[in-house]
Amino acid sequence: MTSKKLIANAGLAGALIAGGIQMANADEQSRLTQVHFHYEQVGDVKVFYREAGDPQAPTVLLMHGFAASSFMYRDVIPALADRYHVIAPDLPAFGFTESPARGNYSYTFSQLAKTMGQFTEQLKLDKYALMVHDYGAPVGWRMAVAHPERVTAIISQNGNAYEEGLGAGWAPIQKYWREPTQENRDALRDFPTPESVKWQYLEGVADQSLVSPDGYTLEGRQVSRPGNADIQLDLVLDYASNVAMYPEFQQYFRQYQPPLLAVWGKNDPFFLPAGAEAWKRDMPKADIRFYDTGHFALETHGREIIPVIRAFLDRSVK
Repeated sequence: MTSKKLIANAGLAGALIAGGIQMANADEQSRLTQVHFHYEQVGDVKVFYREAGDPQAPTVLLMHGFAASSFMYRDVIPALADRYHVIAPDLPAFGFTESPARGNYSYTFSQLAKTMGQFTEQLKLDKYALMVHDYGAPVGWRMAVAHPERVTAIISQNGNAYEEGLGAGWAPIQKYWREPTQENRDALRDFPTPESVKWQYLEGVADQSLVSPDGYTLEGRQVSRPGNADIQLDLVLDYASNVAMYPEFQQYFRQYQPPLLAVWGKNDPFFLPAGAEAWKRDMPKADIRFYDTGHFALETHGREIIPVIRAFLDRSVK
């Protein structure tokens, strides 16, 4: 065989090997980013959750808010799962999680945090970066205060911890907190409705064609389930307990200085940019970013936000 043929054959063999390695790497990445759907029985609650990535990799725990479910993280999960172990549960009374009827389970934020804390322990999640949105924030803050050693970093997408972050949309709710009468409760009956859910997805969004109808349609159907509206009104009333704990949450931020990224829809009618900027008082190194959108920033600006989340985790979580 001539030297040219030897060189050509060697080049072909090298190309085949390189191609095989690339295919193997692609197969491995595809395997890691494949999302799996599970249930975990936690006391009386059957928690639904989405999972992707290597369980041996650093964990990222994604906590949704109102009116949403783990579905809101559908693009975030595979985008992180090649390097991280990603877990996104549905809170009790949300998504596909199966929880007891009102009266058989305490629908308070303290109880939600207790259930989610037990969920992480059953899955043996000893450490995790915490991403929160809306209701997921006070649930996550309570979990962090209870076990600060478990939280490696925090990402907040319009998940508030400061009173200056509460917008005008809270006025009728705050009235209900001050006077929890039937009249004030009835005044909020339009809050847990499909129409209100859709409004929350679209309010503050300049180009509403960017908002997929899947999210608000699914969540609108969830809040329409028998008994769910009253559960949601119970949670609205109990949200006052989160505001009362803001000083405790802020003390946690000051004491432990977790790496924090805020990716904030600046047109959110409920949680104002001032709530994100306030973190700088307690954590000067906090990375605060605003986007020209509403409460569900990932719905319209996921392409911009997800790479920011990825870069933050890559430099903050080892």
